Formats: sequence, C-alpha cells, structure tokens
Amino acid sequence: MPHHQQSGSPSQPRVVLWWIPVGAGSAISPHTSRAWERIDAFIHRRPAQQLVHAALEITTATGEVTVIEMAPVWQMPRHTPRGVVAQGPVGASGLGRWRAFRYEVRCWRGGSIPDTQWAVSSVPVTCPDPAGLERLTHEVAQVPRHVWGRHTHGVADMWNSNSLIAWLLTTCGVDVGVLGPPAGTRAPGWDVGIVCARMRHSAS
Repeated sequence: MPHHQQSGSPSQPRVVLWWIPVGAGSAISPHTSRAWERIDAFIHRRPAQQLVHAALEITTATGEVTVIEMAPVWQMPRHTPRGVVAQGPVGASGLGRWRAFRYEVRCWRGGSIPDTQWAVSSVPVTCPDPAGLERLTHEVAQVPRHVWGRHTHGVADMWNSNSLIAWLLTTCGVDVGVLGPPAGTRAPGWDVGIVCARMRHSAS
C-alpha cells in the first residue's frame, strides 16, 4: 500500500501534490510507459525508474476541493464537466486541430483526481502567502500551451502534465526544490516547467 502524507485538519486550507504512477488504472499505459522508460534509460545510460505524473488538490477552509491537472482530451467524454481552462497540441503543433491530439488543463472545482489509490506519495505544499490558494487557481489558465512531448526553450526535457504543475508552483512562489518526484521515480517534464516559469518571471 502506498504511504500518503497528510497535512492539517479538515478545517484548514491545504494544498496537496499527488505523485501517481503513469498509467495507473490502465491495462495498456503502464506497459508502454515502462517500455519507453527502458529505452530512454538505455540511451542515456542510467537505471530505469518508475515514471510518475503530478496533480494538485486544493481544499479551502470550507472543505471545497479543486483539482488541477493536465491530461489528453480524449480521456473523458466530450460533455463531462471537468473545469477545462486551456488546451494545447500533442506531438506537433498542427495536430492540435484534432481532438485525439489535444491535451487540456483542468482547474476543476468539486472534481477529483483519478487513480489516487495507486499514488506513490501525497506531499503537503506550503504556499508563500495567505492568498496562495487563490493565486494557484487564478494562474493556471495562464500556463504556456507548448506541444506535449516536445522539448522547449532548449531544455532536454519534454513538456507534459508534470510541466504544468512545476510551472504553476514556481510561478506562485512555492519552493519546488523540496517537492520533486519521490526517490526511485522520475517525472519527465518537471524541470522544463520550472525553467518556463522562471523565464516568464525574468521577462516581467
């Protein structure tokens, strides 16, 4: 059973960073992600690790939950409410015209994160100021719409769902240095999200 770290009481506002194995709950995705990781590990001459992806769960003092994550559009039926605030292309910019090659950024009030029962860990996030919870939900719609699966800004790391969470936390002033993926796992996209957020801050 995974060990989940808990933060605060139900009456306290809180933010939790969930780390979930890629493909959890799917019959096919875990095998394809493991195969991809073995190939990448061989190319870069490093040990293969478990791949994980990040999602945020925000709970207010009144108990209202908002979840923030990025996922392929096709994973849910078209008209299912899920708090979509942005979309972007998968694989190549021109492919985004088709639903099968688009991702969506969700800031879903009253929503839930699938597959948390398989989570590797859940880590409390400390916001730098009292308005941190509100800022997280406000800034998420401003995330760059880079191509999922492609390198950007010269960083040898692909843009994906982990990039969104790293970008958002860094943008909101959270110390991401203590929030990286758990030991023994790897989160592709995490580093490029941090880089993009810092570049945005430098340009402002």
